[in-house]
This record gives sequence, C-alpha cells and structure tokens, in this order.
Amino acid sequence: MSVNTNNAYGKISISDLAIAKVASHTAMESYGIVGMVSRRFTDSLSELLKKDNGGRGIKVTTSGNRIYIDVYVIVKYGVSINAVAESLKEAVKYKVERFTGMIVDTINVNVIGVKL
Repeated sequence: MSVNTNNAYGKISISDLAIAKVASHTAMESYGIVGMVSRRFTDSLSELLKKDNGGRGIKVTTSGNRIYIDVYVIVKYGVSINAVAESLKEAVKYKVERFTGMIVDTINVNVIGVKL
C-alpha cells in the first residue's frame, strides 16, 4: 500500500517502505534504543537475504490518508522503558508527519527485549 494525496501540482504517492525507513532511522537515533527487531522469524530470515533492510522492525499500515505504525525495539538496560517509548513515539510521529505531510494516527511501541 501507499499513502496518496493530491495538490495543485498533481498526485503524490509515498510507499509504506519509504515511511518505514524514515521511522526506522528515527528510532535508531532515539536515546535508549539499542536495536530494531523483526516481528517474526520468517521476517528475520528474509531480511538476511536482502541487501537493504531499511524498514527493519517497523510495520506500516495505511488507511486513506492516515498512517498506523508498529515499532519493534530492544532498549538499553537501566533506562525508563516508559520514558523511552514516549520519546520514541513523539520523535517518529514528528518525523513521519513532516516527511509525508499526512497524519500519523497511532504509533505502537513493542519492547521485545533489553540489552546490557
């Protein structure tokens, strides 16, 4: 799927993979995030075979001009998981909305593990 919008100059389509790459890059820049992980083992296996895994750990769903994002992360040991998750949500929402010009409706942060 992709997000579509129209303006005076024409139609704009943004793929889910492009949105996932922006969200993944933003997540890796966030304090307390050590890594991104795939949702399923088969996703991990397929990502090993690909050259570019820019959207790793991100699931993007679009409906109309609304964007729903699931983020799967590993956090650093000793940080407040709640604070890191809230900070991550705000950062991803800001960057994706700025990138696409669309509304990010929901961001779900799934903490898969903690790393020392």
